[in-house]
Amino acid sequence: EGYGPGGVAVIVETMTDNRNRTAGNMRHHFDKFGGNLGASGCVAWSFDKKGVLVIDNEDGDYEEDDVMMDAMDCGADDFEADGDVFTIYTQPDDFNAVAEAMGKKGYTFVSAQIEMVPQNYQKLDSEEQIRLMEKLIDIMEDDDDVQNVWHNWDQD
Repeated sequence: EGYGPGGVAVIVETMTDNRNRTAGNMRHHFDKFGGNLGASGCVAWSFDKKGVLVIDNEDGDYEEDDVMMDAMDCGADDFEADGDVFTIYTQPDDFNAVAEAMGKKGYTFVSAQIEMVPQNYQKLDSEEQIRLMEKLIDIMEDDDDVQNVWHNWDQD
């Protein structure tokens, strides 16, 4: 856990056979791109662990109200429509049941996983901070030990 440029909260999930190497790499990545590695728990409090199912409706195959009703009937907690993308949120324990039930109703997912969802978002105004944040995310995602990178950067 740590902070990126402009105070953006970042959680990096890793899997490694060498903790010292991975911790050193993460510290280096944060330092190199304007952030800093924090203590365990320093940013986790600002994220919620949720199941996230994303449905692409670019072709217009689904009606928003129908998808929302199906999601709620299947046990989802929340539903968001953002243009051609529908996002369904579940409790982590309900994730598999909701995903399976939605699959049986004929829905296919662009992504379906348990994620750390930010409670609030941080906007970056400086072009330099935006460039550094993009590089930080890219280099972390390219690291072989990194499984997931979550952040609260509002990229819009």
